[in-house]
Amino acid sequence: MQYEAKTPREYMAMLEPDWRKEKLETLRSLIKLKAPDFTEAINYKMLSYGNEQGVAFHLNAQKNYVSLYVGDANKIDPDRSLLNGLDTGKGCIRFKKSLSIKKTRIDEFLERAVQYWKDGKDIGC
Repeated sequence: MQYEAKTPREYMAMLEPDWRKEKLETLRSLIKLKAPDFTEAINYKMLSYGNEQGVAFHLNAQKNYVSLYVGDANKIDPDRSLLNGLDTGKGCIRFKKSLSIKKTRIDEFLERAVQYWKDGKDIGC
């Protein structure tokens, strides 16, 4: 879904108070924890996280899931050990209603992705 928000605060205010908002808040907190020096903004009508190098991640609430866009997930987790059990595309990780984020290794994935980004490694599609 696309939200016509100009700021992250507006984006969050536009979300319905349901499971998607809850999952998005959890992922948002993890990103802020793993990348405290990244700036949160709006890019392509989604929450975005990055620094002077550019945008590293996007986060968006869809109709049936919350999406975390990470570039090319295979560059960050080539053996898929950190993303095991998650619904993934090439650059998108989908968090559905029934998934417990606490039972995943997404925090480790984000930590690795942030380190790769800071090291100047190409994690893009």
